[in-house]
Amino acid sequence: MNYKILSSCSKGNAVIIENTILIDCGVTFKKLNNYYKKLKLVLLTHIHKDHFNKVTIKKLSEERPTLRFACCEWLLKPLLECGVSRKNIDVLEIGTKYDYKLFKVVPIKLYHDVPQCGYRIFLDNYKIIYMTDTKTVEGISAKDYDLYLIEANYDEDEIEERIRKKQEENMYTYEFRAKNTHLSKQQASEFLLENMGDNSKYEFMHQHIERG
Repeated sequence: MNYKILSSCSKGNAVIIENTILIDCGVTFKKLNNYYKKLKLVLLTHIHKDHFNKVTIKKLSEERPTLRFACCEWLLKPLLECGVSRKNIDVLEIGTKYDYKLFKVVPIKLYHDVPQCGYRIFLDNYKIIYMTDTKTVEGISAKDYDLYLIEANYDEDEIEERIRKKQEENMYTYEFRAKNTHLSKQQASEFLLENMGDNSKYEFMHQHIERG
């Protein structure tokens, strides 16, 4: 199994799985240049622009007029507004498995400050889970998956110190929002320890980088 993380941060998010599945489309079309012609499906999670780049989605639908887009109901209208044809959009239900012949997909309910989901992907004999932009993964199980793409946005100890310093300087702090809408490294690590098998791999996604 091969995968490529094109970007995973507040500036943009996009992951390519086996050259056929794009998860999130929050990057410029230029970043997709080497990949878009082989895509079979675009999986979208939520409306934030670092995951849902309207310009790129419009361009992608124009360049690939038969390409399928899959999302939960909250992204149907935004996709239509980007010019994606309704016949190319699959509206998915949380917890339901969808068979695309080459692979299967199951949306997972996540918890952000807007409606949000993650995805389980079953491809050949591989099992993949993708979860970013969520304050918790409580109640989710993914035993012995092959690949875990899981958010580890901040360190819980470091974020408290950054909040304290910024409060002293009366500065706006991203960290307040992060604690209520994103997953910490500690939460991600706990989930991995409970679920990973001996041959599992993982990637920490959407890590916050403090600007100097």
